[in-house]
Amino acid sequence: MTVPCLAADARHLPVFRLLLTSLLVAAAGGRQVRADEGNRLIDYAGFTRQVAEVGALRESRRVSEDEFLELARDPATVILDARSAEKYRLLHVRGARNLSLPDMTEAELAAIIPDKRTRVLIYCNNNFENEVRAFPAKSMRASLNVHTFNVLHAYGYENVHELKPLLDVSTTRIPFAGELADRTCAAPRSILQTSTASP
Repeated sequence: MTVPCLAADARHLPVFRLLLTSLLVAAAGGRQVRADEGNRLIDYAGFTRQVAEVGALRESRRVSEDEFLELARDPATVILDARSAEKYRLLHVRGARNLSLPDMTEAELAAIIPDKRTRVLIYCNNNFENEVRAFPAKSMRASLNVHTFNVLHAYGYENVHELKPLLDVSTTRIPFAGELADRTCAAPRSILQTSTASP
């Protein structure tokens, strides 16, 4: 008795594909290791898995205004602003480095944060109000912090902390730099000057 080759028999091709996919998933520890159909550089399923995994970590790393200021005083901490260069130029947290989210790659991140163990503080448009030119509010689900946290994690940066509250730029104690800083903000410049220099 001969055993037909499943791969060669067109009637069994769907079963063969299912079996092969199951073996690949099992070999990957239960995770499917394939890109989106038609583009080997995009993995939406992997992205959604990562978002679910990172959610609890992100929640534990959201910090108050006081905690943000305390962490920022450490000279080894990097404050990262992922907004556009234009918005950064107008107004940014004093001492922050700018790398726009669309420009984040392994190489670009390594140029600013060479050690992936470095503590990184992030903030975004939705952390500051009453200065719409520099901090125009985004939809809650499109908040830049959410995406920045996930992108940094995807590149192996796991010591990321996110500013939690929504603060008024005219009353927050977090100091700013940029073209609008003198006209907009009331925070004393000395708060972070001991550890960071204005870019």
